[in-house]
Amino acid sequence: MALNHRNGEPAYRRIQNAIRKRIETGKLRSGDLVDSERELARIHKVSLMTARHALGDLAREGVVERRHGSGTFVAPPRIHFNKLMSYTEQMASRGLAAQSHIVCRELIYEHEIAARLGLPPIAQLTKLERVRSAGDEPFALETCYLSAEDFPRLVKGPLERGSLFTTLERLYGVEISYADEEIDSTGADQRTADLLGVPRGTGLLRIRQLIFSTKGKATIYVLGLYRSGRHSLTIRRFR
Repeated sequence: MALNHRNGEPAYRRIQNAIRKRIETGKLRSGDLVDSERELARIHKVSLMTARHALGDLAREGVVERRHGSGTFVAPPRIHFNKLMSYTEQMASRGLAAQSHIVCRELIYEHEIAARLGLPPIAQLTKLERVRSAGDEPFALETCYLSAEDFPRLVKGPLERGSLFTTLERLYGVEISYADEEIDSTGADQRTADLLGVPRGTGLLRIRQLIFSTKGKATIYVLGLYRSGRHSLTIRRFR
């Protein structure tokens, strides 16, 4: 196998890292054409087989799509729900920087959600609503609900970039373990459509999650609305 003589790194990984970096920095976006195997071999001074290996691995990971007769293209963001990961972790696994826009952050009372979290009906909740993006493309609207009493600093803390899971662990010593989920589909209402940049009525994947800590305590209730065609699903997730 061809190696990078500077540090012993396999040449195919060097090619993959170069492509990932271009995606992460926005030089390549979803749907853009990636250099051909022949062009990659020329640029990186490797064999055609090595370049083919690099693109093949990226295709299996879902980073790129290979279209017969057309070439290789940057794939749309895909979130794989077979492992309980924060959005920040999921983007890092794709070599992408996490991007979130906080739409709403407030203290509310919601009896039904409080009950799901095992809280009294009068318990105050922190509501955190964020648009999730990858490569400047919005793909999800997620709303999280947590106990305002248990996590008082979340209503004002900086969460545009940081992971909520990491924040809970760092500030409160709460580690996330697993989630029970309900999954169905719905149509985008006008507000959601505007936030995700899709026409009203567009089919969305709707996931309701009740996320538990390692101590078995219901900690976060999440309502997520995801643009369809970007997901692989396995029910019940463990961290």
